[in-house]
Amino acid sequence: MKLGVSTYSLSRLIRSGEMSVLDVIEWIAENGGEHVEIVPIGYELEGNDVLVQSICHKAAETGLDISNYAIGAHFAVDDEDAFHKEIDRVKQHVDIAAALGAKRMRHDVASRPPAEATTAAFINELGRLAEACRQIADYAASLGIVTSVENHGYYIQASERVQALIHTVNHPNFKTTLDIGNFWCADEWPIVGVRRNLPIASMVHLKDFYRRGADRHPGEGWFRSAGGDYLRGAIVGQGDIDMPQIIRVIKQSGYDGYISIEFEGHEDPRFGTKAGLDNARRIWNEV
Repeated sequence: MKLGVSTYSLSRLIRSGEMSVLDVIEWIAENGGEHVEIVPIGYELEGNDVLVQSICHKAAETGLDISNYAIGAHFAVDDEDAFHKEIDRVKQHVDIAAALGAKRMRHDVASRPPAEATTAAFINELGRLAEACRQIADYAASLGIVTSVENHGYYIQASERVQALIHTVNHPNFKTTLDIGNFWCADEWPIVGVRRNLPIASMVHLKDFYRRGADRHPGEGWFRSAGGDYLRGAIVGQGDIDMPQIIRVIKQSGYDGYISIEFEGHEDPRFGTKAGLDNARRIWNEV
């Protein structure tokens, strides 16, 4: 197991200009991370070969693996031309992942607001969404890259929908980036989603949330799950998710891949990410 950090965790500082992605990579190494997951929020890699190479050099210089490359995508479109253009766009990002030396790449598949993220809509679109993922997985396989879908965006967030998509794609090169916290956004108990999808995971995200019931409005700074409960990002190990239980399940499964900290809390991102990284390592060693 290698424990590291997604650049998403410090994206607020990248967007504000306080840190660059190169600063973030150096910070991760200085604070005990063993790998970096590249998520281009606050910076762009399309058409920016210089930055791609700079990221590679900085990771090598600091001794960090580039574990994964994660981007957004949306294939739930009615227009046929737009559908194929989106597939081609994601394939271009596969080329970027290859240039980074990453062997894993997560791309989104589709997202919808809760009212539209119905089972009927998912069943109706499943074949078309799977076709897009299959084409990309096949292309990525030629470059030695495993592609994956993350459980987020309400539409494909519950573990069984992720499984249905992967089963329908039916490609050995297509798996899931398993985010332990995101199951709560679909009102699925995190430990249930983790147990179901860990065998098909190419990557694991550790994320924590505070959770309050739908009838208990906690004030500013919260968002709502698909079923209406309130959620707010927390430091890994400090929120309401039973982190020791989940890490124990991951460890006992024999999972030996990359685990990334994803911080979404209100605290300073450096403090929140470092505290979460330290908590995750401590809990892993204790369970």
